[in-house]
Amino acid sequence: PAMVGEALARCLAGVRVLDLSQYLPGPYAAQILGDLGAEVVKIEPPTGDPMRAIGPVDEGGVSAFYKLINAGKTVVRLDLKSADGKTRFRDLVGGTDVLLESFRPGALARLGFGTEDLRRLNARLVHCALSGFGQDGPAAQRAGHDIGYMAMAGGLAASGTAARPVIAYPPTAHFASGLQAALAIVAALLRRATTGAGATIDVSIAESVLAWQGMSLSNAPARGEGLLNGGAACYQIYETADGRFVTLGALEEKFWAAFCRAVNRDDWISRQGEALPRAALIGEVATLMRTRARDAWVDNLATVDCCFQAVLEPEEVAADPQVQARGLVTSTNSITEVLYPARFDGAQPTRRQP
Repeated sequence: PAMVGEALARCLAGVRVLDLSQYLPGPYAAQILGDLGAEVVKIEPPTGDPMRAIGPVDEGGVSAFYKLINAGKTVVRLDLKSADGKTRFRDLVGGTDVLLESFRPGALARLGFGTEDLRRLNARLVHCALSGFGQDGPAAQRAGHDIGYMAMAGGLAASGTAARPVIAYPPTAHFASGLQAALAIVAALLRRATTGAGATIDVSIAESVLAWQGMSLSNAPARGEGLLNGGAACYQIYETADGRFVTLGALEEKFWAAFCRAVNRDDWISRQGEALPRAALIGEVATLMRTRARDAWVDNLATVDCCFQAVLEPEEVAADPQVQARGLVTSTNSITEVLYPARFDGAQPTRRQP
């Protein structure tokens, strides 16, 4: 069997990544590549990545969020506006495989590193530009953050209550675009292995959300009225007697029937197919769920095959037996890290270097 983490670390061994990006989406993409075995060098301006000051900070004034998203990388300060910085950066680009950046469209070109400049420096370079709305179009130069990308691309309209949408957390668009960027980069590296040619990749944070909206755009249910967004009693979040919450995901008839029998409400079984939204049935189940505390329901339904799950608070997640058994969550002082969520050849991923 492979040593712990060995199989994962071999995947992109020998690949060097220059990460010019800041905040969350790009650094997350680069971290994925690092988790898969690439060497990641994070290039920051003289003032540092602004992410250093966002969230809870340590005694040195550095954010835990920054440390989490950039673990496993080597950090280098470089002033790309200075002649010396440009020279050093040209040397780095010439010897790297991947350049990941999150400037506004055109900003890197104004620094002297447009697409053709980069190709002259390194014809095998995989250059991924991760921007808010993409490299062209009327919104290309518009500033934004996760909440705006989610709003524009359909990520908020169908989620929440009938009264209003809700803010998603962690920032969904940022993590979604990081995944898309990392996947596109790996695909480009795979193509390069065959053709020898590099690539220029345009990834949009908003479009990473848009890519998930096919179902909504084809037949968008109103908030609180669809099968999967609050209109069904069998697929719902319920409050319990102690003000905690549980989820029921009994979409299949057998799971719904098992739940109904377990709570002594066989009369509900035939009502699963009522027209959406099933407000009356939701109300009846909600009334029942408020008669016991969350953990009492967990104990009562522990052996019932009905897709029932308690809503765990953050501090409860790491202590969950399944989470502990899989070994992805590790804690050091005030930082709780989650490792790469895949095993290669049976080997668990290793902890990232600070």
